[in-house]
Amino acid sequence: MQNIIIKIGGMTCSSCSSRIEKALRETEGVMTAGVNLVTENANITFNPKKVSLIRIKEIIKNIGYQVIEETDNLSEKIRKENEFKTLKKKFITAAFFTIPLLYIAMAPMITIIKIPFPFFLEPMRFPLFYAIIQIILIIPVIYAGINFYKTGFKNLFHLSANMDTLIAIGTSSAVIYSLYNVYRIILGNHMAVKSLYFETAVVIITLILLGKTLETHTRGRTGDAIKKLLSLAPDTALIIENSKEKEIPSEQIKIGDIIIIKPGMRIPADGIITEGQSSVDESMLTGESMPCDKKKNDFVYGGTVNCSGCFRFTAEKTGRETKLAQIIKLVEDAQNSKAPIAIIADIVSAYFVPIVCSIALLSGIAWYAASSAGLAILPEGKSAVEFSLSIFISVLVIACPCALGLATPAAVITGCGKGAQNGILIKSGEALETAGKIHIIAFDKTRTITEGKLDITDIVIGNKEWGAGNWKEDKEIEDNFLALVAAAEKNSEHPLGNAIVRAAEERKLKIPAAEKFKAYLGLGIAAVIDNSLILAGNKKFIQSYNIDLGKLEGLADKLAEEGKTNIFIAIHKKIAGIISISDTIKKNSKEAMEKIYKSGIDIVMITGDTRRTAETIAKEAGIKRVISEVFPQDKATIIKNLQAGEKIVAMVGDGINDAPALASADIGIAVSNGTDAAMEASDIVLIKNDPLDVIKAVNLSKRVIKTIKQNLFWAFGYNVLGIPIAAGVLYIFGGPLLNPMFAAAAMSLSSISVLLNALRLKNIKL
Repeated sequence: MQNIIIKIGGMTCSSCSSRIEKALRETEGVMTAGVNLVTENANITFNPKKVSLIRIKEIIKNIGYQVIEETDNLSEKIRKENEFKTLKKKFITAAFFTIPLLYIAMAPMITIIKIPFPFFLEPMRFPLFYAIIQIILIIPVIYAGINFYKTGFKNLFHLSANMDTLIAIGTSSAVIYSLYNVYRIILGNHMAVKSLYFETAVVIITLILLGKTLETHTRGRTGDAIKKLLSLAPDTALIIENSKEKEIPSEQIKIGDIIIIKPGMRIPADGIITEGQSSVDESMLTGESMPCDKKKNDFVYGGTVNCSGCFRFTAEKTGRETKLAQIIKLVEDAQNSKAPIAIIADIVSAYFVPIVCSIALLSGIAWYAASSAGLAILPEGKSAVEFSLSIFISVLVIACPCALGLATPAAVITGCGKGAQNGILIKSGEALETAGKIHIIAFDKTRTITEGKLDITDIVIGNKEWGAGNWKEDKEIEDNFLALVAAAEKNSEHPLGNAIVRAAEERKLKIPAAEKFKAYLGLGIAAVIDNSLILAGNKKFIQSYNIDLGKLEGLADKLAEEGKTNIFIAIHKKIAGIISISDTIKKNSKEAMEKIYKSGIDIVMITGDTRRTAETIAKEAGIKRVISEVFPQDKATIIKNLQAGEKIVAMVGDGINDAPALASADIGIAVSNGTDAAMEASDIVLIKNDPLDVIKAVNLSKRVIKTIKQNLFWAFGYNVLGIPIAAGVLYIFGGPLLNPMFAAAAMSLSSISVLLNALRLKNIKL
């Protein structure tokens, strides 16, 4: 199977996207096809053995749409800007000729106040000249909106009417009827001058062009998050070539290039520092406001900012392989996908336009028949033909399904962008929707709830030679003790020993040299330092030397009950103290769990740790339900058991061992400091590794779905209410009649209102 995203031009409403989807899905070899009206992208999965990419593009072209060949981000930006400028010019042109035409058509009809009007244009004195001037003024407007007619009638002939079809039929009906009345004027029937509807057609075209212009501008703002991410990558890079500095475009960087980064510069690629040191602002990736210190052999990421020093690094990943590019790809993929709720709009759109055309035609015929038979009271000054034509045009224009097509994708795009700005990468519209329906969240312990890094939690010195009592009473004694144990553990490969050495190095302690180092598997180590035998290990190891633990034994048991691992230290075969080590919980874990519980979601912690350690961590984090001593291969089974009773379960994990569980869960959530396998199997990636972002993702989902429902309600409601009014249902009971020009304005405003409602998501607080 192969997946491809194709940029499509010429779509105007949800009927267009639905039609393309239908044509592609009916093609043998195409497995899935989703078309996003806002991004203008078709996300297609196909079997290249059964259908070629060329054939897929031909199908799109054959049904009347353009395939825009793949462009870079700059070209795409220019294309969008040109599209907006073209629409703006067309609107200005249409408005320039519509205003005088509207004045000429309406001024003679206003009798309440005296409006200046040229005598040579008075309709009853010079009807033919009056009509010809209107024809001259309408031509530029029709030309400005010529695409409505090209696309609309082409789709009508293909039996796949869309928004353009409704506009084309409606305005053409007004123009043709008006031209017929011009013919009547030529024949001598001067009263036919009262039956010219040129102004209706041009006002409709102008208002819809205004709506499309504003819509294009507003639609562009839904992708602001992508634009901001793209702006993080610098345009140029400074490399070393032949021992000289050379500035090149960032896209020309090759793996292995030596790149110079000076203070204030953005890093153009991912790589490893080979020379120099600095502090780097990685907030765009980690969310941490404090810059990270970087030195030789440390990794740096493209798009981050060098704050102070100067350094050189070797490019390891460039272009689309950088972490920034992968983040952008995830956001783009999510924005191109559809939320399941969009199916409602797709189904309606497939039948909407044909039904509207039928309603418009039947309404026009019914009113004409009723008026001709004297069963209906006509508005003053209108004939049966004019009245029924007005009804026909109003229904066609007000029913355009633009708002319906924009309702879901606009909210999904803005929501995914908002998530990306907050370090929450949502891979699909389906994941975005499902996240708000979660019943249970299962957390792996290590690196999700806890830091995933062993740290010293307690240092207890119990031998008088090293200072009896609490170590806090004497910092110097504590440092000496830690340095001595670190010297013994220096050659150890055990994670507990490494934690001790790291703690001593972080305190910048002088670690003495050790001799005669020996490791005892699963027990401890022995080493000689300054002619002193140092033993460090578990209780069994120390007691094997017949060393009495004394009062430290009770204290050690208490520390063990807190889920800590104890390392007993003996010097000269006498107990000297205890160092306790534990994987500490993240600073926001407890707050995150409280907020998840408060939102009505249950929590389960799954871990391979012993029951006592697991329960200690769970208690500290505020988690009520724990499943401990779980083998990695059993995690997916536990997730399936949690899903019993149609429960929607999310899994939060980080490692290869979590990948099956992440894939089995309804929503897999991976932390970005985890393995590639975990992130690949997940639906959501948390860039900042902050457990609070789990509930933020849930809240974001709820807000996006709420916005989509609002959009669909207004889009459906607008048409449900608008069509009967346009069809004259209220007029039967003495209510108002909808003028086609107001119908056009309402239709344009409905689309803009849906987009503006979606854009409100940019300002929500998660």
